[in-house]
Amino acid sequence: MVKLNKIYTRTGDGGTCGLVDGSRVSKAGPRIAAIGEVDEANCAIGVAIAAFGDGDIAERLRRIQNELFDLGADIATPFGTDFEEHALRIVERQPVRLEEEIDAMNADLAPLTSFILPGGSMAVAQLHMARATVRRAEREAVALADKEEVNAHALAYLNRLSDHLFVTARFVAAKEGGDVLWQPGATRDA
Repeated sequence: MVKLNKIYTRTGDGGTCGLVDGSRVSKAGPRIAAIGEVDEANCAIGVAIAAFGDGDIAERLRRIQNELFDLGADIATPFGTDFEEHALRIVERQPVRLEEEIDAMNADLAPLTSFILPGGSMAVAQLHMARATVRRAEREAVALADKEEVNAHALAYLNRLSDHLFVTARFVAAKEGGDVLWQPGATRDA
């Protein structure tokens, strides 16, 4: 279990950050960029939860927040170190579960006939913001994977999570009157 008595350590003052295996890397490097974007995505989901209060969707998003911490730990543990046997890794079942939840929510939604504008209620807008933030986290994780080994299940999880947030936004919007649809070229002649 994590125990933090002192928040500042001064070990990062020189621009490096410690990884799970004890190694230090640049705070400007691709691994820390990916971890930072996953953290930001987690924060964006927290803001979306605040727009909901309690309920099934909020509970599902809280579970996802916990999994994003696991995913951050996964990225923070390089492959091929002595720490590998203790590494916390995203497993195949986690993105598969997201797919199952997507399919369940999507089953009652009307097919899309247009792209969706990220708006509507505060909750729907926050879900779209979280979705876009997760996409950025995925891009950073893929950039890291172009240079170093990254857990394929972690990459799949991020990809599925952005889809999950998109469908969750549609699911909520359907209960509030529907999606806000893009109207191509609607203001060109105005």
